Amino acid sequence: MDFGRVAIVGVGLIGGSLGLVLREKGAAGSVVGIDIDEGNLRAAKELGIVDECTTSLEGVKGADLVVLATPVCTIIEVAERIRGLLKEGTIVTDVGSVKGEVVARVEPLMPEGVHFVGGHPIAGTENSGPKAAFSSLFKGKRCILTPTERTDGMALRRVKELWELAGAEVVMMDPRRHDRICAAISHLPHIVAYSLVNTIGDVEDEDLLHYSAGGFRDFTRIAMSPARMWRDICLLNRDEILAVLDLYQDKLRSIRTMIENGDGEGLEKEFERSREVKERIDGRGKG
Repeated sequence: MDFGRVAIVGVGLIGGSLGLVLREKGAAGSVVGIDIDEGNLRAAKELGIVDECTTSLEGVKGADLVVLATPVCTIIEVAERIRGLLKEGTIVTDVGSVKGEVVARVEPLMPEGVHFVGGHPIAGTENSGPKAAFSSLFKGKRCILTPTERTDGMALRRVKELWELAGAEVVMMDPRRHDRICAAISHLPHIVAYSLVNTIGDVEDEDLLHYSAGGFRDFTRIAMSPARMWRDICLLNRDEILAVLDLYQDKLRSIRTMIENGDGEGLEKEFERSREVKERIDGRGKG
């Protein structure tokens, strides 16, 4: 399996890990890393993530596959800037965690004979940058591809092969459905984690955090995720996130009312229901 010349725009955790996969498996003729951060590029070259690197988007010239692994808010801008540099037959894909807006705006930008496939590997850590990259990042994880009526079948197969090579389970999904799901299972938990940590930080007791147990630290670990990235996700997936936030706020208000009214039975039922839902999520429940 050879993907030819691969250009990875953005050699951070995701782009860097994919570069390692391609190079370790010998699945690309060459891998070029493109990034505005020269420090990232030096690290990517030293760590064997890329064969060559450049700060210029001209690096996509001659590429058979282009992976847009920049912050999600810049994917559309980058796609617009490289459109005139791509040869016929090039496949372009991305790794952004918002798909509706990205797919709707990037697909029409592609020149005749250049094919875009929206993608989102559901993998990551709280760390960022090429030094955080590792080739097994995607193993056992899911990667969602979001084809539309305009998606070229051959390009879709090749991108599917790329993620399967990385060890991911590939799932096909409508872009808007992807955004609804991610708003609930990924975007909301990050927002809650940020809010929870900031709430604790506002409590007037300087020693409070010294008493935090492992559970608190595990739950709030994702609050260490890059703030700018999550700012962009919230703005790009605005409608879906607002909808799920409304549901969450309704649930919090309901629990608050139970506590205020001393409704122990209601609280117990609510907490027991969460156990049942969690068991279903983990695949252990009946539903």
